Amino acid sequence: MPKDAVRILVTGAAGKIGYALTPMIARGIMLGPDQPVILHLLDIQPVAESLKGVRMELIDAAFPLLQGILATTDVNEACKGVNIAVMVGGFPCKEGMERRDVMHKNAPIFKAQASALEQHAAPDCKILVVANPANTNALILKEFAPSIPVKNITCLTRLDHNRALSHISERLNVDVRDVKNVIIWGNHSSTQYPDANYATATTDSGEKSVRELVADDHWIDSEYINSVRERGAEIIKARKLSSALSAASAACDHVHDWIIGTAKGTWVSMGLYSDGSYGIQPDIIYSFPVTCQKGEWSIVQGLKINEFSREKMDASMKELTREQSLAYSCLNQT
Repeated sequence: MPKDAVRILVTGAAGKIGYALTPMIARGIMLGPDQPVILHLLDIQPVAESLKGVRMELIDAAFPLLQGILATTDVNEACKGVNIAVMVGGFPCKEGMERRDVMHKNAPIFKAQASALEQHAAPDCKILVVANPANTNALILKEFAPSIPVKNITCLTRLDHNRALSHISERLNVDVRDVKNVIIWGNHSSTQYPDANYATATTDSGEKSVRELVADDHWIDSEYINSVRERGAEIIKARKLSSALSAASAACDHVHDWIIGTAKGTWVSMGLYSDGSYGIQPDIIYSFPVTCQKGEWSIVQGLKINEFSREKMDASMKELTREQSLAYSCLNQT
């Protein structure tokens, strides 16, 4: 039987990530090759003409799965009946701006979008926040969309997770599909902790731990962590623009695994509202390792945390608690 179309909202759809993301969704990369979709594209009035151009290109691509496109600058219209919301749009960090400045700009944006989703989205709407600071933007959204289940609000750390996989793949000269179970703990920022302690890779001699295969603790505990953390800055330096294609691909991966499920024996990283697992403060959005089945995520439990990891995980938690206070301060000023 044909499936009913899923309505997917993409905010910031006229931007670079939106331009890369929307055709991926329409081609079935996010939800599979047999799932029809209707795209709701939202952006701000100054780029309304660019948004119209994105809509025209999507039409001209003749994607068989794409059953409709709504392109609008009205946030309430954009949110009507959506089943999945990918929140890409936000005020970007410009030269000379501090994190506080970006939060002050983004807090009211996410407050307004949260209110629109609260009023108009489907009751089971699943939300992925991509716009930075992603963890704290997701927390703001949670605060102002109280009827949306907290388990349905997530933020993107899958890009960091994918980077972590690819760095190990290159180091070991194996296919990236043969590496699994890295972890991104914490914030999507320079305090994130890319943890390879439970990662494995499959080689000609079978599946072994990455630490054993690399045989270089300095690389695992220093160079690898820093290279994953700094990859976004390297891309900006090279392109003079922030990551777009890889961010769009990671957003598809995040939603795909959330809805379709993770492979047996494999986990991924997602930013979630903490339930206190691993000693993480329970009222922040923090990245954990998860498995997914039937549209639900579960935090991987029982992993042993050594002193080195504990220190790094706690540092990111402390940064997020500071961001939480800063975000609420910004909201009180609006």
